[in-house]
Amino acid sequence: MEIRKEELTRYILPLREGGSLPALAEAGDGFKYVVKLAGAGHGKKALISEFVGGLVAKAFKFNVPEIVLLNLDGAFGITEPDEEVQELLRKSEGLNMGLHFLAGAATFDGSVNKVDELTASKIVWLDAFLTNVDRTRLNPNMMIWNNELWLIDHGASLYFHHSWKNPEEASKDPFPYIKTHALLPFAGRLEEADKLMRQAITPRTLSKIVDMIPTEWLEEENSDISPADRREVYRTFLLNRLKNSSIFTREAIKQRQLLLQNPLT
Repeated sequence: MEIRKEELTRYILPLREGGSLPALAEAGDGFKYVVKLAGAGHGKKALISEFVGGLVAKAFKFNVPEIVLLNLDGAFGITEPDEEVQELLRKSEGLNMGLHFLAGAATFDGSVNKVDELTASKIVWLDAFLTNVDRTRLNPNMMIWNNELWLIDHGASLYFHHSWKNPEEASKDPFPYIKTHALLPFAGRLEEADKLMRQAITPRTLSKIVDMIPTEWLEEENSDISPADRREVYRTFLLNRLKNSSIFTREAIKQRQLLLQNPLT
């Protein structure tokens, strides 16, 4: 599992439909990327969520756009006339993250695009595992590209790190927010998905993903927690979450039953 690093060379436009104002840009390899910027919104924590979430999804063999580390220097986007965008770019100098741009992709629509029960169950399990609060019916963060389902935008995962309180307890969170998941109504094989997903990834793979988080994203001013200690917290969280997957699986089953009983709530 290797991650390429490229230099950003051409700013194309801001993607204003995204809450964190990502950018569409071109890198030195000639490809276009959706760039998640370190200076936006939740900053480097959102990059860590995106990075870890995307790599975990890829480890489970889901379709995820290629993740690339992108360096942004002081001259990048200098001709952009929007002052808000200019300020964001200057705050984001250094290492950012890009997702390969899926040209021509269409947003997933649950009323049109059908997903089989097992696939839906696996995606629901994935997002409960990652505590991803942002794959809802209103904002599914899934695309159809080349007639295949692709998962995008994991920046709302691992939300425990915004408060950094009791990560041990957070790793056993049943995650009731799964009730809003776009695919929950179709996820009729959650117990089977739990067994298959636990078999599909190892603690070693999760640990390797955590080791790949760029150290500069783990640095935080005015904090007593070192980057190494932060890395260990992420590692412990993911390993404990996997070990206790029955907790969030049971919650997802319960929330699905409630949803099917009261489909308009």
